[in-house]
Amino acid sequence: MGQKLGRQSFRFTKPPVIAAAANIVGPMEGDGPLAVQFDWIMDDILFGEPTWERAESKMLRESAKLALRKINWQPQEIDFFLAGDLLNQITSANFAARGIEAPFLGLFGACSTFTEAIMVGSMLIDGGFAARVLVASGSHHNTAERQFRFPIEQGVQRPPFAQWTVTGSGALALADQGEGPVVTVGTAGKVVDLGISDPNNMGAAMAPAAADTLISHFQDTGTAPADYDLILTGDLGTVGSDTLKDLMRMQGYLLEGNYCDCGTLIYDLARQDVHAGGSGCGCSSVVFTGSIWKQLNEGRYRKVLLAATGALMSSTSSQQGETIPGIAHVVVVESR
Repeated sequence: MGQKLGRQSFRFTKPPVIAAAANIVGPMEGDGPLAVQFDWIMDDILFGEPTWERAESKMLRESAKLALRKINWQPQEIDFFLAGDLLNQITSANFAARGIEAPFLGLFGACSTFTEAIMVGSMLIDGGFAARVLVASGSHHNTAERQFRFPIEQGVQRPPFAQWTVTGSGALALADQGEGPVVTVGTAGKVVDLGISDPNNMGAAMAPAAADTLISHFQDTGTAPADYDLILTGDLGTVGSDTLKDLMRMQGYLLEGNYCDCGTLIYDLARQDVHAGGSGCGCSSVVFTGSIWKQLNEGRYRKVLLAATGALMSSTSSQQGETIPGIAHVVVVESR
């Protein structure tokens, strides 16, 4: 069984193996600097479907199936399928699960769903409740804009601090044995809300939760930022990353050359009109299952801390003038 570390963290006694990784991205993501790291770049943002929502669900389903094909697993051999997305009632994941013949647990952590799924899946394996777990998360730019902000047909001008929701889905196959990097530590985050209410300002809304969970992780595990080859946040973009570094510095933690954010990596910020960078359930999942996963496998990274962040709002709460609660979950992945 795993070992509890402090209040929020835990070390896995039998670290689950990441046996395979797969991803699918949209045309815009495929035009960015990480294009060669992606398995499947869609030609059409509709992905051959009549609606964006159906395209989003198809991405989740196909990225999950692609991860299974890479290691010759059949869906019937999976003990659990864990997945989530941004849409109401996580419909994209629910509908994707129709095509994956495995017990399904739908998860919602907004943009933090990917690390939440890895963490829960690792608990199931380390606790002896599963031997094989498939995890996935995804998002679609146009569905997110329609639900949380304005339909893109309206052509509403975005403020400079707004982020671009990533169109993409990433999946991992976790196993109790085998070859590959292992998940060694997890830290579950607390909900943090410092009063941001603008649904365009995701980075500022999520950064306080990222700082809170990272500090808890360092305190629980007795580690420091310098102990990791890479500290990667999921979805903060340029504004949120700068805010996080300021918040951490105020608490005595310096995020220097080994820190980066998936939202600043996935797009060419100078060439592509994404303003403050990327976000969404697909942001951390496609970046991690692409370039980061490959560098762990090649031994170029020995120890990576991934902290995906989420804004736990809904269109209803925003319309009622509510502020935006944030959450962040951490997993540590190590090469062997």
